[in-house]
Amino acid sequence: MDTIFQEMAEKWPSAWVARTEAEKFTGGMIGEKYLANLDCQGKGPAGRIRCGRKVAYPVNEFVKWLELRSEVIQERDK
Repeated sequence: MDTIFQEMAEKWPSAWVARTEAEKFTGGMIGEKYLANLDCQGKGPAGRIRCGRKVAYPVNEFVKWLELRSEVIQERDK
């Protein structure tokens, strides 16, 4: 699982992931509003910054956060 997120980070063109771009970064898995709600609860990615009205996360912290929240689903025996 770790390598999938690392590959995503390596392909990302910036050192930051804007909250508005989180859906694009994750392929639709995590949305902007969901992240905003988690941030309000103190459960979002670490190291976020605000620049004007935009919130962004360091790519490495965002990837760590995704790794902690993810698990591989095993296939069922048929």
